[in-house]
Amino acid sequence: MSRAAPTAVIFSGFFILGNLIILWGLLLPDLAAELALSQSLSGLFFSLMSVGTILGAVLGGKYAQKFQFLKLFAALALLSACWLLLISLVTDWRYLLLLITLIGMTYSIMFTIGHTLIARLFANRRAAMMGLMDFMFSLGTLTAPLWVVLLFRYLDDWRWPLRILAFGLVVIACYSYWAASRLPALAQPSRSGARSLSYTALLRQPLFLLLLLVMIGYGAAEWGQGNWFVSYAVTGLGLQAEQSRLLLAWFTGGMVLSRLGFALLLRWLTASQLLLLLGILTVSGALLVKLGMTVGLLGLGNLLLGLGIGAIFPLMLATVMDLDSDNGPVLSGIASIGSAVGFQFAGLLTGLWAEQAGIVNAFWLVPLASIWLLLTLIVFCRLLAARVSRA
Repeated sequence: MSRAAPTAVIFSGFFILGNLIILWGLLLPDLAAELALSQSLSGLFFSLMSVGTILGAVLGGKYAQKFQFLKLFAALALLSACWLLLISLVTDWRYLLLLITLIGMTYSIMFTIGHTLIARLFANRRAAMMGLMDFMFSLGTLTAPLWVVLLFRYLDDWRWPLRILAFGLVVIACYSYWAASRLPALAQPSRSGARSLSYTALLRQPLFLLLLLVMIGYGAAEWGQGNWFVSYAVTGLGLQAEQSRLLLAWFTGGMVLSRLGFALLLRWLTASQLLLLLGILTVSGALLVKLGMTVGLLGLGNLLLGLGIGAIFPLMLATVMDLDSDNGPVLSGIASIGSAVGFQFAGLLTGLWAEQAGIVNAFWLVPLASIWLLLTLIVFCRLLAARVSRA
């Protein structure tokens, strides 16, 4: 059975999803201006997206294995395209909030399908292939600021990037359905599809509970930076919007390099050692972004933050899937739920904090989330070492 076609589907799909998830932070100033979004409504916007992500992660983790993975991926891509096209037509922020919740849900299920399918296809190279998959996701987040800046020079309208991504999702849907038709065995539901998997049983285990806690800090730090840095730089530091978007590209570029190269470091470092190194880089970068007052320091801080945080998700997920591969969809769901809770926390708290004290003070949430991430990583690595020593 060829793995090339389904791998290409998931990798290209993750590239589009990377563009999609970072796009909202890039477009937030334009969305807020046209649809009259206050700081608190902007925070609610991101929080509702994470609510949808949590719902999608729960549904995907429990029930995705009951369906044909590639055909379900195609259907969800088409739904996401419809949501984007509808958002490009809205003139009232209430409809925007409803649709962003639905986008979060479909995005999250696609995310769970991708991680589960790649982990099963490449059991012997799980960490490396999941890193490459998340590299494609980060490549999408890296290219989005660049092509949006270029597009805005000719079409200064926040609706056009959404329409372009909707077209990309339609292409992915067609490709995924074609791959499912060519590989019927792979398209069939998992052998475990007759039963629903359990979150409760896994979360009773301290190591997997720590996975959830680590991912809360990860989500708050990553998406706090991705969604609020442009607003912080423009409103708080007085930089131009285009310059701020290009500075954010250093963050996404660091994530790309981290996810592309972390598997090489596993030749010399254990997973625990590498996770701690990544956590230290994350905290260093977050503090530099907040305390740096020059464009050079802001760029360096974004790069260090991206290098640190980029590989944490695939490395954590590959590590726990190596311990319990049968529960891969639920482990992916736990990681996605934790990330989404952090996303929600960062979105809502930053918006409310900015409303009361300004974005300059509210942006401290990113360094605080990074410190939480490092502390929980330390505990996770100790539990992992204890479990490995007992095996």
